[in-house]
Amino acid sequence: MATNSVLLPTLLDVAKRSDPDGKISAIVELLSQTNEILEDMVWVEGNLPTGHKTTVRTGLPSSTWRRLNYGVQPSKSTTAAVTDNCGMLEAYAEVDKSLVMLNNNTSEFRLSEDRAFLEAMNIEMARTIFYGDTATNPERFMGLAPRYATYSATPTLSGNNIIKAGGAGNDNTSIWLVVWGPNTVHGIYPKGSAAGFTHKDLGEQTLYDGQTPAGRFQGFRTHYKWDCGLTVRDWRYVVRIANIDYSDLTYNAATGADLVDLMTQALELPQNIKLGRPVFYMNRKVRAFLRRQMNNRGTIALPSSSLVGGEMVRTFSEVPVRVVDQILNTEATVA
Repeated sequence: MATNSVLLPTLLDVAKRSDPDGKISAIVELLSQTNEILEDMVWVEGNLPTGHKTTVRTGLPSSTWRRLNYGVQPSKSTTAAVTDNCGMLEAYAEVDKSLVMLNNNTSEFRLSEDRAFLEAMNIEMARTIFYGDTATNPERFMGLAPRYATYSATPTLSGNNIIKAGGAGNDNTSIWLVVWGPNTVHGIYPKGSAAGFTHKDLGEQTLYDGQTPAGRFQGFRTHYKWDCGLTVRDWRYVVRIANIDYSDLTYNAATGADLVDLMTQALELPQNIKLGRPVFYMNRKVRAFLRRQMNNRGTIALPSSSLVGGEMVRTFSEVPVRVVDQILNTEATVA
């Protein structure tokens, strides 16, 4: 269903191209192992040192059926310039020198010990993709939820790609359909950087154990920095199924949201789903209800298919279904 993945580079693809010594690509590979969205998300180098300025088409030109001896009226498309900025996500990983020395002071061991810090960066990155709002947190980047925050029946507004699932209150969640591509929706990293990721070994340092008063010990410190952002170049290629009342979900859809029906509707909203890499995102608990509802209908629950780099992934109508645990079950109702 999606276009050739070779033409749609993930963060790991970009890192392998831009990092000759392989260190950054090894770290990005670890990031991908704990954040499924990185296996799908397309990345484009920004045209600015701090982000990316792009042109979004807001209207199409008109065309005319011409008669003999009559002319054609001139027309033009309408566009708008949009600038998306990158946020700077950083972490300092520290490990006891004595522990490192027991393992021959290998860089591989230190990297393995840094996994927890990299996973923490991953969690924050995934959370910001969906909920980042520069109006309240200007140091981050703008995520999807603030861009799709209000329903609209107007076909030319992004709110038209919100499907309301009937929930109310503050125990709602969302399912997202994103069609990743360089002309639809993609991640960005600063111009001239190695996939927006930097890694610096700060060597041996005197560290503190967090006690009161603080104890000191010798250890090694590593600095990780990830400059990244998100661009929605064409709002028609993101669909939000909002107002899914989690507490009302049932295995047979007798009450609460019918996830199968809602996701089927979502697949019909993008202008041309083949223009990029389509993927559904939901949290783990919601995917469990989706599988139960499909089982109840006598459908094979999310059959596996090798759609992403040969990896067997869960799918819905041939579209991968990914788990993002940072998608909340405590969302407010979308008006």
